[in-house]
Amino acid sequence: MTPPSRPPTAASTTEDIRESRLANGVRIVTERMPEARSVSLGVWVGVGGRDEPDALAGASHFLEHLVFKGTSTRSAREIAEAVDAVGGEMNAFTNREHTAYYTRLPADRADLGFELIGDVLTDPAFRPPEVEAERHVILEEILMNLDVPEDHVHTVLAEALFPGHPLGREVLGTKETVEAATRDEIAEFFSHWYLPRNLVVVAAGNLEHDRVVDAFAGSLGALEGGERPVRTAPGPAVEPRIVLDDPTEQAHVAMGWRAINHFDDDRYALTVANQVLGGGMSSRLFQEVREQRGLCYSVYSWASTYVDAGGAGIYAGTAPNRVGELLSVIDDEVAKLVASGITESELAVAKGFIEGSLVLGLEDSGSRMGRLGRSLMARDEIVSVNEQLARIQAVTTDDVAAVAQRVYGTERALAVVGHVDAAALGDH
Repeated sequence: MTPPSRPPTAASTTEDIRESRLANGVRIVTERMPEARSVSLGVWVGVGGRDEPDALAGASHFLEHLVFKGTSTRSAREIAEAVDAVGGEMNAFTNREHTAYYTRLPADRADLGFELIGDVLTDPAFRPPEVEAERHVILEEILMNLDVPEDHVHTVLAEALFPGHPLGREVLGTKETVEAATRDEIAEFFSHWYLPRNLVVVAAGNLEHDRVVDAFAGSLGALEGGERPVRTAPGPAVEPRIVLDDPTEQAHVAMGWRAINHFDDDRYALTVANQVLGGGMSSRLFQEVREQRGLCYSVYSWASTYVDAGGAGIYAGTAPNRVGELLSVIDDEVAKLVASGITESELAVAKGFIEGSLVLGLEDSGSRMGRLGRSLMARDEIVSVNEQLARIQAVTTDDVAAVAQRVYGTERALAVVGHVDAAALGDH
């Protein structure tokens, strides 16, 4: 492979964050941390589970496994040994709208990471024996998910929240689609999507921006073209209830609501609302469900956004004969949030937790790289830490009350995995 004939564009600067584009359009964003002893590098690909045809569900996750299995010049073992020899790590993850490949290495060995990531993302071998070996690994991963009901109930809830839509599919795929996927189909999926229009390089740590740009000129910089996936928003309908009978000691309950997308101005208010509802030990759900009533060991809430949709949810596990009581208590707490919003005291605690978690979570290069990557994938924007903190600080109790009504005041989906008598669910 040869470097592009045109030089990369000049870098823009925001605090310690710099940005350039290679001649073919690949975006490179770095954050310099002079005090760090490491460099974390990620190549983020704007394609995920929702972008796969039904028959090839799980292809993005299959690729996540396969690219590290070797290139035309390196075996999987050689790649692993190279990273282990310097005490580093290399891994990847897949979600519904993007896939990320990353490495974290000592700063003085960062060039190794640049070389390896560039190699595996431009020259994966897809050797048939390795495809088959990894197929079995993924099938075991699917079975493991099915054997862990507190994980599986989230898969069931996604199906209920986005029925018949790719956002409701398990990112791992199914046993049937993973078994049926051919080596050539996976390779074609890679060739079609892993091109400049969908690639963003993000690095953080003790690094030089120009060195990162130069490092990828001959690998990712030699790629051409590509197209971004065209996505269709889910319809408004949700499945009110899905119950899977499973002879577990606990009943695992997840309830969810359709929420807001990446670009909605209320996304920070929803973050605060979620924190007050079930985001920490002082949250309403933790205090009422666990501390006051002893209904469960684990209870929490979350909120997720996508380019054209979103979801908010609650999870709890309890004894099968207490499911009815658990659902009543949770429904009451949600109803109170919708009807009355939150107090100024709750707002202050929630903001303090979110801000503190953000700051404490940015002490290492991997966290900095991840923050930038997620923002670039979601909204194609670079937000400084100070700006992000300012957006959180700007949230008011009125903002939270409004988004609580928008989200938690809508139709609810319920997923239950466990051995539960239908009468125990009642009208829930």
